[in-house]
Amino acid sequence: MIERDSPQIKSDATGPRVALFGNFGTGNLGNEATLQAMVLNVRKYLPNAEISCICPKPENTAKQYDICAVPIRAPSPIWRSDRERKVGDGSISKATTGPHRWMTAVLNKSLRIFSYPFVDAYRWFKGFIALKDNDLLIMTGTGMVGDYAIGPFDLHYDIFRWAVIARLCRCKLLFVSVGGGPLRHPLSRWFIRAALALADYGSYRDAPSKDHLAAVGIDVTNHAVYPDLAFSLPKAVIPAKREPERRETTVGVGIMNYHTRLGGSGSDQTIYRDYIARIASLVVRLLERGYTVRILIGDVVWDQDVRGDLRKELEERRCNYDDGKIIDEPALSVDELLLQLASVDVVVSSRFHNVLLGLMLGKPAMAISYHEKFQPLMSGVGLGEFYCDIERIDVDELIGKVVELVEDAPAIEARLALKTESYRAALDEQYRRIFEGISSYRGEPSGMGLPSASRR
Repeated sequence: MIERDSPQIKSDATGPRVALFGNFGTGNLGNEATLQAMVLNVRKYLPNAEISCICPKPENTAKQYDICAVPIRAPSPIWRSDRERKVGDGSISKATTGPHRWMTAVLNKSLRIFSYPFVDAYRWFKGFIALKDNDLLIMTGTGMVGDYAIGPFDLHYDIFRWAVIARLCRCKLLFVSVGGGPLRHPLSRWFIRAALALADYGSYRDAPSKDHLAAVGIDVTNHAVYPDLAFSLPKAVIPAKREPERRETTVGVGIMNYHTRLGGSGSDQTIYRDYIARIASLVVRLLERGYTVRILIGDVVWDQDVRGDLRKELEERRCNYDDGKIIDEPALSVDELLLQLASVDVVVSSRFHNVLLGLMLGKPAMAISYHEKFQPLMSGVGLGEFYCDIERIDVDELIGKVVELVEDAPAIEARLALKTESYRAALDEQYRRIFEGISSYRGEPSGMGLPSASRR
């Protein structure tokens, strides 16, 4: 059983113990929508299950879902970050300031290098303690087996470590509707190949993900393809459709802190500045056509500076935020994002789950793509032509596409309703396959008790 930090959480010793793994608690609303969908469906299909989470920010996740959580990487017992060295008044202790700060930095770096094997062994040990009495470890959706903003010794090594620990603990390992590829680094390929080889069940959120992994030598023959987990958010959490408060058409414009194809933010701001300028041009043109614009974010941490930069660019172009034509109220949770998406007529976004959740709500959408994953999402709902590359935004073409979406909205909404309902049914099928009939896997040999994942 995963060790609890929250005394008010009670264990149900009679039910299966399910650990959910992923990049959760960090403020990425798409990832949080994925986790919320999984948590609610585990509770639906395994009402007596004891759920826990393995994630980068366990304190946030534990509080939000009233579950216990542990860090993906146990904090080092040898070194501490500057944040951990803060003294009572919030300042950094004298050991890291003053004239000898450079010497302290060199010593700290040396300590990290030479002590890393011991720290890593400690993390393996803590992982074993955390997982030893669990029945299921679920690698929960998201793009975790791709390399956008992920290096080999980032999440990919973490996936490998926890997969091996699951096998040692006789805990079933499931990769459920994960996004895969590209995997450019040989070490990333090795870690993911080894982790998937240990899996009792595997499925991908689209066929290209499965094909990407097969192309780099990973055996996915018996793995399935099911939709993105966010499509399985229960209808109870989806905002009811209501009459718009405004007569004007409202376009939701999703932004992100885009810098490079591989993610992250380098020192070169050229691509980012060009992106901001083009999004600003899009907003100006939408306003000129009489549309209202709602700014949408997908990450409550990384997209805040983007909001500020976009506002500065728009104000330089004499756009007035005070007249109500630009709505800029950042969502701080999945529920708030869903409400905002429900309030718009069309979605144009660079954030994958802005687009996906908009589609789930029946909103015609245009994807500004930074990754291969957008293409199967849009093609899957019959909107494959409403897709453009984030580094080749043609504002005139984009405006034409938005106008087309607005004009064809009733027909598109009807098609989306049918398609997203079929996605929901497919995910219900997957949940039944992996959860139905389970009271506990505890004590079964690895490889038993789960269905073959053969759906393409």
